[in-house]
Amino acid sequence: MNETVHSRRRAARSVASPKETTRTNDPERTMANILEVAMAEFAEKGLAGARIDEIAAATQTSKRMIYYYFQSKEGLYLAVLEESYRRMREIESQQHLEDLEPEAALRKLVEFTFDHHASHENYIRLVISENMNRGQFLAQSQSIQQLNVPAISAIRELYERGVASGVFRPGLDAIDIHASISALTFFNVSNRHTFGMIFKRDLSDPQIAAARRTAIAEMVLRYVRA
Repeated sequence: MNETVHSRRRAARSVASPKETTRTNDPERTMANILEVAMAEFAEKGLAGARIDEIAAATQTSKRMIYYYFQSKEGLYLAVLEESYRRMREIESQQHLEDLEPEAALRKLVEFTFDHHASHENYIRLVISENMNRGQFLAQSQSIQQLNVPAISAIRELYERGVASGVFRPGLDAIDIHASISALTFFNVSNRHTFGMIFKRDLSDPQIAAARRTAIAEMVLRYVRA
């Protein structure tokens, strides 16, 4: 644990009210709890609509402690964004794509991304929210670039293996492949309500979702095949 966290722990003990003392004895747990609640709050209401008072009440802490840990509402929002991406990339890194043949690895990556987005609607909402903010808060992040390097590296590695073995066509860009996977899987959650209303098709229906999952994986594979 670094000196900053140690100093925050000592300071938190000195300023905490009796109600807060037990929580601030474990700052890492307190911060994790705040992030979890804030993630749902920002996902549901966006940066403008989210209320620190409600986050404080739900975490049984105070606005003062939230500001102590995250400096501001915007600081908490940025921490939530970073944590959302970190969780996504952490789970993604556990897929062991390097152990599979290139086509199987790419199919697994597409299917994982589809499943992750389908089961993490708050992540989708947060990304939409930050796009509405034109990415201005992620632009302030000191870690977001590094968080996403492994995702592109994994795609580049499996794609190059596929090219070397003759199953993938040369000349494609790893970031472009990533963008295509993201766009196709993201839409299924981000637009499910409007799309479903217009075309009377429930994209969350298990049978429809399974067929869509298979179709998206096949689209991506056909795009990269030699």
